[in-house]
Amino acid sequence: MRSPHRQPPARSLLVLAGGGHTHALLLRRWIMRPRLKPEAVAVFLVNRSSTALYSGMVPGLVAGLYPHEDCAIDLRDLCRRAGVTFLQAEISGVDLEGQLLRLADRPPLRFDALSLNVGCQTRWRDPSSSAVVPVKPLEPFLAWLEQRLQMPQSPPVRIRGGGAAAVEVAMALRARGLAAELLVRARQLQLGSPAANAAALQCLTRAGIPIHWGTDDQAPADLACTGSEAPPWLAASGLPAEAETGRVLTEASLQVQGLPQLFASGDCAVIAADPRPAAGVWAVRSAPVLADNLWRHFSRPQQPLRVWKPQRWALQLLGDGSLQALAFYGPFSVGPARWLWRWKDRIDRRFMQGFLPAAPMAAAEAPMACRGCAAKLPAAPLEAALMRLDPEGIAPAPQDAACLDRNGHGELLLQSVDGFPALLDDPWLNARLTTLHACSDLWACGARLHSLQAVVTLPEAAPALQEEVLLHTLAGVRSVLEPEGATLLGGHTLEGRDGAGLGLTLAVNGLVRPERQWPKGPLAEGQRLLLTRPIGTGVLFAAAMAGAARPAWLDAALEVMQQSQAPLVDLLAAHGCQACTDVTGFGLLGHLGEMLGSALQVLLDPEAIPALPGALELLEQGLSSTLAPANARALALLEASGSVRLSGAATAAQQQLWIDPQTCGPLLAALPEASAPAALAAIQAAGFYQAALIGRVL
Repeated sequence: MRSPHRQPPARSLLVLAGGGHTHALLLRRWIMRPRLKPEAVAVFLVNRSSTALYSGMVPGLVAGLYPHEDCAIDLRDLCRRAGVTFLQAEISGVDLEGQLLRLADRPPLRFDALSLNVGCQTRWRDPSSSAVVPVKPLEPFLAWLEQRLQMPQSPPVRIRGGGAAAVEVAMALRARGLAAELLVRARQLQLGSPAANAAALQCLTRAGIPIHWGTDDQAPADLACTGSEAPPWLAASGLPAEAETGRVLTEASLQVQGLPQLFASGDCAVIAADPRPAAGVWAVRSAPVLADNLWRHFSRPQQPLRVWKPQRWALQLLGDGSLQALAFYGPFSVGPARWLWRWKDRIDRRFMQGFLPAAPMAAAEAPMACRGCAAKLPAAPLEAALMRLDPEGIAPAPQDAACLDRNGHGELLLQSVDGFPALLDDPWLNARLTTLHACSDLWACGARLHSLQAVVTLPEAAPALQEEVLLHTLAGVRSVLEPEGATLLGGHTLEGRDGAGLGLTLAVNGLVRPERQWPKGPLAEGQRLLLTRPIGTGVLFAAAMAGAARPAWLDAALEVMQQSQAPLVDLLAAHGCQACTDVTGFGLLGHLGEMLGSALQVLLDPEAIPALPGALELLEQGLSSTLAPANARALALLEASGSVRLSGAATAAQQQLWIDPQTCGPLLAALPEASAPAALAAIQAAGFYQAALIGRVL
């Protein structure tokens, strides 16, 4: 029976391109007032990173006044709370005729309506000056800054530009301890008014920042703050745009001129009849208009759209990096003054506070059931059912993959099956992770991937939306298969019922020569245990569902999880691997227990077992996956009568880490003592930098 509170199946697809301030505020508006979100519309937000830096706090970040996380809007969590699918991908263009948003390294995304809020980049045209770093996009500039701060004796940073951004960056760098110089083509600063120019010049002089007037573009520079322009792919896609800046031309309703199914806002757009300079204030002020007009576009198409007339002037608060600020409003200027900085700081912090969840779910509250491999059935009922099915114990001992037959070349054909409810809303990335997870059963046997079949469960939706989700799911599967020369043979599709979401189950086939096939166990005396990468995905994604995981932690986990472990098969074989398994739903201790022989003991080094960033911190707070309590039975291995001894003391959080269920977890390999160090060095050299030797068989 369907739940009476379930949302109706989606009929249309709205794509939000970019995670700029307008779209972030749009999501916040939908969270606070869900009725403003268009009904029966699936919404996807696409952005190159999982966070968006708030521009008002970036100078304070550069000056060292704010940590990075205080300035970053968590788009992934914001989407989760707003019921929006988040896709982390690079946008490369728009196909206007086909209504497709083009993405790098994955299929284009079809849309019924598209909203553009992709920000801007520094306008810098000199191709001969590859050493000059534009301040926008911000991420490369901030990476450059971190490197510059590591230099023991950094020469002065030469900044090209004379506008507000150049002045603020120069003063922020000076406050951070770096000498800075301004290279200004004109004979005066360009902050919009004589009063603003004079106040900024006074601040620069007081900070001891030299200004080189009338410099041409050939003078050597380190940074470029030379105005902004929209990403070039907007105009290249055929969108109406300003000739000089490439900003998309819109009506006062924020609809793109001549394209009623497209909207644009923020620094990448400009109202053609009432232009304003690119500035964060206009992006913020346009958010309510965009929210209203998207709702009318889908829910009340017969109603006229809301018209926005931006105010003539906008208040600008410019920090000097030393806890003072200037205020500009049209032709007027005030400061510098400490009270202006306190005011600016209060405004900025209040703005960022609005994007935080009301309160993360407490550890004592009933958690939402985890997904990914943490949705696996606990070991106890699984073993009990299999024992009742085979009371005589005739069935062979379970392995990671079953051997079906030999091919004509003497290789064994192995097969395994795996799958779970979607860990992520992004169908492409979810399918990629599910495929990598399923293939690890084959890699743990020493096999190479040959082929697979897929069973895809799609949510109830309009056929065109189901087509889109299926396309991206199968493309995610193929992103794993194609580098290995493997084939997607076919499969089956289902439509979920009663609100069931996306699901993917895979039957994977592999080939291995008999002499190279690795058993799961039993382990043998003298072997060393090698773990190929860190663990902790279960608690991290449980925390993400509770709104308690930092974006950087999830980014780091997803980067590890997306790394294929196929290259490790040949490396482990070359160093004499004797037994192997993959660490998945039952956790490190649970799967280690499956490898043990009855008369053996293993000595583990607690400090050698690598953890993903944030995992131990979350476990110390009492958070855990919903499968972890069932996995806790494996802790009996650590008891005095158990088979696992420790070389040193282990904290409670470390022990909880060892029973944490893993999605796309590491391989756990048993190697001869003599070859284990060389194997570890080879695996780390292959890019698995956190691989570790974690124990030995006694």
